[in-house]
Amino acid sequence: MTVLSLTASACVTVHGELEVVPSATKSEAAQALEDFTEAYNKADKAYDPALDADHVTGALGAINQAGLKARQVNFPGGNPGHVPLELSDAKYTIPKKAGWPRWFVADTDSNRDQDKGSLDNRWVLVFLRNGAHEGWKAAYLTILTPNKIPAFKTDQDGWAEPVAPDSAALAVAPRNLSEEYASYMQNGKPEHFKDGPHTSGWRADRKKGASLLGMSTQYLDQPLDTDDFAPLGLATEDGGALVFFSVRNFERQTAAKGLRLKVHPDVKALLTGEVKSTITKERVSSQAVSVPVPAGAASGSGQVDVLGRLTGLTAAEGS
Repeated sequence: MTVLSLTASACVTVHGELEVVPSATKSEAAQALEDFTEAYNKADKAYDPALDADHVTGALGAINQAGLKARQVNFPGGNPGHVPLELSDAKYTIPKKAGWPRWFVADTDSNRDQDKGSLDNRWVLVFLRNGAHEGWKAAYLTILTPNKIPAFKTDQDGWAEPVAPDSAALAVAPRNLSEEYASYMQNGKPEHFKDGPHTSGWRADRKKGASLLGMSTQYLDQPLDTDDFAPLGLATEDGGALVFFSVRNFERQTAAKGLRLKVHPDVKALLTGEVKSTITKERVSSQAVSVPVPAGAASGSGQVDVLGRLTGLTAAEGS
């Protein structure tokens, strides 16, 4: 604990809720990453969601827990192809802030892909803690190449700067990203999302798959931005921010009369109801985006760049 003091520009409480302090020490961050990796491997080996439930939350937690639940149904004996996850070369970006929640980013190398030098994928994890008596949990995971990870703004001691959810210094306030991204995926508006595989490309893929021989597909996107799904952002050196946020996606497939829908085993494991002619799949999607300063500001394009997206099935319903 740092020594508490009262100054003309800050106020504190004996519990530190109002004191501006680093969200974690580097040793605490390293321990959180180690604990997560250990729990993740136990859960993946046994296909048992209970084994890492205390170490995940938010978007990553929803995806992780549903995925393990499905595989536990299909592989009750555990994961026959388990290879332990290894996360190394960790770089921690820890914001200095007041109050809860507190959080930090761990940029790590993983053994999940072949080393490709400068293009080797990095696992970027966001750890979240909601109170002094709670543990650290991984809330977001994005897999990015190093050139996609921006340089963060830090003070003289190396601590990062969090971005307020309602920040007016950005083209889009972090608290609005989930709702606006869901709206964009529905109808292409607002138009301040940069073209790419997770925006215009994803919309184009949906359009192609909307009407296939014997089956039609409808999509619905909803904001997901409360509690542990709330957006988290860090200021970057260029004046913008890297923000992590969530949305919920629904995909409703309807078979033509006389045809049956094929149900993947992982979908069937999470299925409620009976698939007669329709199946609705529910997914949680987490995004890491680069949010610039507003258009017209210094070098500001105003367009949000979706750098990475992780999506996972969380439920399915037949009718």
